[in-house]
Amino acid sequence: MKLFYRHFGSGLPVIVLHGLFGLSDNWVTFGRRLSEHYSVYLPDLRNHGQSPHSAVFDFPSMENDLIELIEEHGLEKIALIGHSLGGKTAMLIALHNPELVQKLVVVDISMRKSPPNREHQQLLNAMMAVDFSVAKSRSDVEAQLQPEIKSRKLRQFLLKNVYWRDRHHLDWRLNLRVINENLLSVFEGINAAGSYPGPTLFIRGGLSDYIRDSDLVDLQKKFPGAVMKTIANASHWVHADAPGEFYDLVKNFLDGISTG
Repeated sequence: MKLFYRHFGSGLPVIVLHGLFGLSDNWVTFGRRLSEHYSVYLPDLRNHGQSPHSAVFDFPSMENDLIELIEEHGLEKIALIGHSLGGKTAMLIALHNPELVQKLVVVDISMRKSPPNREHQQLLNAMMAVDFSVAKSRSDVEAQLQPEIKSRKLRQFLLKNVYWRDRHHLDWRLNLRVINENLLSVFEGINAAGSYPGPTLFIRGGLSDYIRDSDLVDLQKKFPGAVMKTIANASHWVHADAPGEFYDLVKNFLDGISTG
């Protein structure tokens, strides 16, 4: 599948993978800043953003999409950055293609299989319940989401996925039906054989439990070159809660500067 992507800058290639319900637009500020030093690619994963929709939505298909993007542009010795769903995809690519990935950054996700998250299902249910026939603006969509999604910050994050399907009708860019049908696959663990020996940075939010201390032993086995950094007051959306600290950690890591 040919993914939609944004590209900024020149130099060593860096690919940034967003998480579930995200899209490349969420990473434009970060990508533009990083592009002062690197060639930054921001793809939309399948069934997200402006990339094509498909009835197939699992990690092997997402991995194949990214390999196709990498091969299309003749990229070598890339740095991979992935948040949440994108982080799991990035780990798979690195484990299966260690010679291709020069450095790996995984943001607030571990390898383990986890039980379905009720919050994700709640978000999906709220989005699927939006009646676009009476929604004439994003504010109207937000008003429909508000009874089920109390966090304004989270509503604003989801509203990034609303677009004008034509001159008179708003809609979701997300393929909500397929994501909902395949939600269990998002929570599958990473069970790839082998290991990735290259430099790896795990960044977790101090207010999040997506990477637990109990995960560290397994992560170290698969990624023996890994270091873990915690941003104390950040949630699962580390890059949004602490953009400055997050950027500095990633930039120093990519530059080969020790962060202590």
